[in-house]
Amino acid sequence: MTYIIIKALSPIFIIMLLGFWAGKRKMVDNQNVSLLNVFVMDFALPATLFTATVQTPWQGILQQWYLVIIIVLAMWITFFVFYFITTKYFKKNASDAAVLTLTVALPNYAALGLPILNSIVGETSATSLSVAICIACGSVFLTPLCLLILEREKALADGSSHHSTLTMLPSLIWRSMTKPIVLCPLLGVICSAFNLIMPEMVIMAIKPLGLASTAAALFLTGLILSARKLKINMVVIVSCSIKLLVQPFIAWGLVLLFGVEGSLAITAILVIAFAAGFFGVVFGNRFGVESPDAEATLLLTSLLNIITLPLFITLTVGL
Repeated sequence: MTYIIIKALSPIFIIMLLGFWAGKRKMVDNQNVSLLNVFVMDFALPATLFTATVQTPWQGILQQWYLVIIIVLAMWITFFVFYFITTKYFKKNASDAAVLTLTVALPNYAALGLPILNSIVGETSATSLSVAICIACGSVFLTPLCLLILEREKALADGSSHHSTLTMLPSLIWRSMTKPIVLCPLLGVICSAFNLIMPEMVIMAIKPLGLASTAAALFLTGLILSARKLKINMVVIVSCSIKLLVQPFIAWGLVLLFGVEGSLAITAILVIAFAAGFFGVVFGNRFGVESPDAEATLLLTSLLNIITLPLFITLTVGL
């Protein structure tokens, strides 16, 4: 099992290491990554999320409705509680807190989902559907929360708005929802709900763009890390603990609350137990927000997941 986990995590480290090496060797300018960020955030990742959601059968989503509820609630609880902790106790500004909180609350479904679940639950269409549902939940229900905060802080910093957050909310929601990273998966879900089948030519046309997304995002993350000095402090330790230990037990509590059993229960707990995803770091870079704690959390949770994930795999046996 440890081998399977290391095998699933190894591409993350290798591609991030390549980005880190390219930045350190000045092969790529690690101080100016805006062009690569635009490619990742506005083209590659939206293409991936759209194809994942538009090809997810609505009937299948309804059959795994409890998975949707558990995943969304586990991410929301983590997001709101940890955002409160980072702003009130660690005294972080709203933008830095939003980036760090998204990093902690959103697991790396895309990179770890299929390799891990196929080996534990079984390589079936239901497993692939579960991973697609998790990706959709993260992109539709969680990332807009971070975007709302970042857009609000950007508007306040630019002096383009002097209104209260409540007054700004409609425009903030509109600006967040029209971002490709949110709009594309949302359109995919809508098409799935109304049984609108995308022409195969359209899917095939954007598929190569989507295939590049994970590699490009990880390379970008490594590039960003190469320009920083990573430090392990109390914030990073708390972040890693919440991501790898507290959040999975939140999901476990929700599983017990809703009486979910079998493979669906195991899936819900294990996907939340995955290491932190790269969305927070990439989002922060797009808005000019540097969060060394988020970057350190991303790296450390990926390393420590080799230990914590087998723990939850063992604990969930027999559910």
